[in-house]
Amino acid sequence: MSYCKQEGKDRIIFVTKEDHEAPSNAELIADDPDDPYEEQGLILPNGDINWNCPCLGGMASGPCGSQFKEAFSCFHYSKEEVKGSECIDNFRDMQECMQRYPELYPQEEDKDASAQQESDSAPTSAAASPPDNSALSPEGDSTPAASAVAPDGASAADGQTAS
Repeated sequence: MSYCKQEGKDRIIFVTKEDHEAPSNAELIADDPDDPYEEQGLILPNGDINWNCPCLGGMASGPCGSQFKEAFSCFHYSKEEVKGSECIDNFRDMQECMQRYPELYPQEEDKDASAQQESDSAPTSAAASPPDNSALSPEGDSTPAASAVAPDGASAADGQTAS
């Protein structure tokens, strides 16, 4: 005797041996590109952003979801020469929101600081190690080293582009 039962979102179907021996009468339906349950990736076939894409890691929901959506949409639909250059305020709003919820959106320096605290509290460590200044200029001030060059040939120090 075949039967079906529902458990939460799952449907469990029990079939008999006789049910399996009979040919299937199931009709296959062609893929619907507008099916909201079909995995489409980040960009839907119509060019819209798929906010349900697992690749976004849930960033589109939560307390800063609207700020994330505004910033990401601005960047995605940007037509500027430097893509997204008009979106700085949107990204700043998103960052400020995330800083209000450090337990949900930990900062990289927070992760590094907690790892440093753990290693400092180890019994073999007598003193805290000095901060890593490898990205700083040789003079030891807080100015980034001038050797960084952007992909477009611009120097991070002088803001000039190579011709």
